Amino acid sequence: MIKKTIYIGNPARLSLDHGQMVIERPEEKSRNTVPVEDTGILILDHAQTSLTHGLMEALIENNSAVLMCNDKHMPHGLVLPMDVHSTFSENLKHQIGASEPLKKQLWKQTIEAKISNQIGVLKQCDKRSSRMEYLQKNVQSGDKTNAEGQAAALYWKIIFDDVEHFTRGRFDMPPNNLFNYGYAVLRSVIARNLVGSGMLPALGIHHRNKYNAFCLADDIMEPYRPYVDRLVLDIIRVPGFECPEELTKELKVKLLQIPVIDVEISGMSSPLMVAAQRTTASLMRCFEGESRKIMYPEI
Repeated sequence: MIKKTIYIGNPARLSLDHGQMVIERPEEKSRNTVPVEDTGILILDHAQTSLTHGLMEALIENNSAVLMCNDKHMPHGLVLPMDVHSTFSENLKHQIGASEPLKKQLWKQTIEAKISNQIGVLKQCDKRSSRMEYLQKNVQSGDKTNAEGQAAALYWKIIFDDVEHFTRGRFDMPPNNLFNYGYAVLRSVIARNLVGSGMLPALGIHHRNKYNAFCLADDIMEPYRPYVDRLVLDIIRVPGFECPEELTKELKVKLLQIPVIDVEISGMSSPLMVAAQRTTASLMRCFEGESRKIMYPEI
């Protein structure tokens, strides 16, 4: 079943009533309900939002991700369950015990898939890069030649060849804010599915940062980033569009489509949220020694 992404952008009180998330909006004098079991991601984007402990407990029990935004209305914090998988401790042993050669091989696959999907986006934009195709075919174990970084520099330069001085960065000019918001939603989807597959998102195969609790999510989301890129490009390439410094609710609604974007893995099409579950389950099989290949989507 496809889980819903619930966005709260106005003052609201959230509570639990017989398995239903109750959303009360005092200003609008409205009351709506959503089954907790149908909630995949809950996005809280207003300072005057409150929720009960009972609801939070139910969301955690249901493996729902709760994403909180800051005063600039950008995703800032993520709450996930600690252990929703029946064999969590056993899976954790496999994850911690993964060998360096295995992790380097998995990172190689990840970068190959990411560059391949970036090339797919370029082709959909009627652009090509023989250099990126070369890099994709020559990624080494652990990506020790940094093919990812080289490909990224080319990719953004080609995508925005009509925009003077565009730089892709977290704190740079719009439309970077659209990419940032979309990646944050994607990160929540991936982190949620990693937990659901019995892994700790903090233990990465490549990313290592003592201040980052989602290193593995940052690893596994890489081949999915181009799907966000494609959605953002569809938004900003509409004639007359001007990207605001602060994202409007209408733009956020469009970006909240990310979990239900159709993607294809091994010839099978499914919503991104479902595909992410297949990807994380395949990663767990790699850690368990049952497989040596992660299932990633292909553009």
